[in-house]
Amino acid sequence: MELSMPPPQIYVEKTLAVIKPDIVDKEEEIQDIILRSGFTIVQRRKLHLSPEHCSNFYVEQYGKMFFPNLTAYMSSGPLVAMILARYNAISYWKELLGPSNSLVAKETHPDSLRAIYGTDELRNALHGSNDFAAAEREIRFMFPAVIVEPIPVGQAAKDYLNLYVTPTLLKGLTELCKQKPADPFIWLADWLLKNNPNKPKLCHHPVAEESY
Repeated sequence: MELSMPPPQIYVEKTLAVIKPDIVDKEEEIQDIILRSGFTIVQRRKLHLSPEHCSNFYVEQYGKMFFPNLTAYMSSGPLVAMILARYNAISYWKELLGPSNSLVAKETHPDSLRAIYGTDELRNALHGSNDFAAAEREIRFMFPAVIVEPIPVGQAAKDYLNLYVTPTLLKGLTELCKQKPADPFIWLADWLLKNNPNKPKLCHHPVAEESY
C-alpha cells in the first residue's frame, strides 16, 4: 500500500533591492541582469523619499559620520525599490552587488554591480538587505501592504504585534474616542491608512508609482 506523501514545501527567500537615484536611468539593464541571474521581481515601485524617511530607512547607520550625506544622496531624486525572490535571495543578491564601497568593488570584484555602476564609497548605486531581519523590515518599509513570509506565529507574532501594531492602534483608538465620529469603523480605517508608520511619504513632487 502506497503511503501518501505531503507535497514538498519550498521556501523562496525574498530580499529588498533598491536602484539609487543617480542610476535610475539604468533601471532597464539592471533589471535584465537581475532576471538573468535567476531572480523573480515580485513587486516594484518608483518613489521619491524625503530626507526624514531616508533617515528612518537607514536608522541603523544613525550617528555615523556619513549619515547626513547618505540621507541627502538617497533623497536627491526618484529611486526604484524591488522585492526580489529566489532560493537564498539575500546572499545571492549581496554577492551580485559586491562590496559596499564601489572603489573597493572595482579593485576586488570588477564584475559586480557596484563596480560597474557605483561611483565611490557613498554613491554605490544599489542597495541590498544584509540579512533576513533587515529584509523583513526594509520590505515592509518600502511595501507596507505586502505579506512577508514566513508569517510569524506564537510568541513571535505577539512580539510583532506589541512592537509594531499595538502602539499605532492605541493612538488611533484614543483619537477615535476624542472625535466620536458618526461611523467609527470607517473613521478608524481611514486614520490607520493615513498614520501607518511604515508607509513612506512622497516628497512635494511625487513620481508616479508603478508595480508589477
